This record gives sequence, C-alpha cells and structure tokens, in this order.
Amino acid sequence: MQKEKAKKYCLITNDVETTSLWNHELSDKTGEKVLKEGMPILLESYEKYNIKATFYFTGYIANLYPEIVKMILPYGHEVACHGLTHESDKAFDNLSLDEQVYDLSKAKEILEKISNREVISFRAPALRVNQYTPLALEKTGFLIDSSVSPQRMDMFLSFGSFNKLKWITAPRTHYMTSNNNLAKKGSSGIFEIPILAAFFPYTGTMMRISPFITNLTRFILIKESEIFKRHLVFLIHPNELIEEEITVNKINRRSKNYLTYLISDKLRYHLKLKNLGRKAVILFNSQLAYLNKKNYVFITSKDYYFLNKSTLNETISKES
Repeated sequence: MQKEKAKKYCLITNDVETTSLWNHELSDKTGEKVLKEGMPILLESYEKYNIKATFYFTGYIANLYPEIVKMILPYGHEVACHGLTHESDKAFDNLSLDEQVYDLSKAKEILEKISNREVISFRAPALRVNQYTPLALEKTGFLIDSSVSPQRMDMFLSFGSFNKLKWITAPRTHYMTSNNNLAKKGSSGIFEIPILAAFFPYTGTMMRISPFITNLTRFILIKESEIFKRHLVFLIHPNELIEEEITVNKINRRSKNYLTYLISDKLRYHLKLKNLGRKAVILFNSQLAYLNKKNYVFITSKDYYFLNKSTLNETISKES
C-alpha cells in the first residue's frame, strides 16, 4: 500500500468485552447485549460513513459468543486482541512474562480460530502494561500495540496509574517501541499506535462525561494532526451504547487502598454512568459525522501499520 501524504487518517477502535458499566462488574448477560444490541449499532454507523474499524476482542467474550467476532468480517473490519480477560487482578501490569505469553497465546488462538484470520494488533485491557509486555507481544506473533496514550492525565481515575505515568513522555506519533517499555522508542518489533490525548483523551467515555471537553480535545488533536501529519484515534466500547437495569447495591471494591477505591471505583463508576445507551449513540454518530466532514480516511490498525512500517524502518536505519 502506497503512503499518500495528502490523506488524513483516523483509526476508530472498539474494545469489546463483558463489562457492565451500569453495574460495575463483568457479566455474561452484558456480553449478550453487546452482541445483540451494541455491535449492530456500531456496524450500522460504520457502514453509513464507509468506516473500516479495528475491534479489540477479549478472548473471553469471543469464546463465549463467537458470532460477535464473525459478524464484523463481511464489513472488512480488523479482528484484534484485547487480552484473554478483563478481570482487574489479571491485568497485564500484574503479570509476569510467562503469564503474559500464555494470556496472549490463548487469546490469539481463540480469535484466529473463530475468524480464520491472522491477529497482529493488541490493546491491553484498561491500557495496563508493564516492562514485559513488548517481549511478550513479540514472542506471540503480535506486530502492533495501541495501549499508550501520550500526555493523557486522567489516568489517576483508573487502576495502574503509576505505570501510566510513562505516558507523559511518550511520542505523539507512531513508533517502534523499546524492548521493555511500550511508551518509549526503541528497536523492538512492536509498532505503537498511540491513542492521542490533549490532557483529556479522545474516547467514548470522555465524550459521554463531557461532550464540550471532547469537542475541545478533538479541535486540538485535529489541528495537531493537520500541522504535524499525525493520525487520530477514537476509542469506544459497544457496551457504552446499550442500556441495562441497575441491580448493584454496593460498588465492588477492587483495591485494598481506600483512596484508590474512592477514586478508581466509586467516583469512576458514577462518572461512567453519564449518557449511556441511546444518548451515547447520538453523541458518537455526531463525532463520526464531523470526522467524515473533515475528510478523514478511516483505516484499521493493521492497514495503518503496513502504510507506515517501511518508512519508519528507513528512518530507524538512518538514525542507527
């Protein structure tokens, strides 16, 4: 694929899992609603704007509902990996190298068996990674990561915030990562596609919490992309587009630290309840319409990798 400098590229990315935002828990019933309601809404919107998107599936939801993977194939979307599970205690920043290799191998096997396609793109659940992740990705045949969000400063609302401090100095365009740090340039075989932020991230969550801040962030990122020829990434979850009955009586505590519980569990839960369901669909479609009007070319992570990999390798060779 020839690189065309005049084009502006936007990657619409979807993290597909069984998380119930309404009840702050992982739920198979939520996974079923994502399959039957959330995914069809996304696919309809993408078809309307001729969007080729990347879907990062957990191995768990793919194994539970294989049709959720199969349904994107006729549209030309990319099947990508979101790890084996979204359980907080099994996040990648908690896992050893061997544990990450097992997780990635198993998830990759599930997705490739269902889709009959090679899976080379990865995004960590909750964007939580550690020093072993680049090597684990290489060992398991992945070529692309999108788990780093440069200069994003809302990480303190999520778990793994200490490791996410590395985002502050991360490059703001695609790069080959370090062998032990996805947020740093290096000579590994992993191509990083950063999720750009302007203090706040360009995501479905922020879109729902504050449409005004999201539109301001979008304005900044678009100006940056036009000046420096950088990509845009929008991250959304199909579980944001569904509606569920709230059954939770008490917020599940996932940390022994009380302050972390207050911020990353209680406060985050209430913020994430804003504008779910039909309201989120309206907000998201307005984002797609705006980006389409701005003449962005919607591209998958895999296609973006092949578009830029050769040029990036030439640059690395000259520098060394």
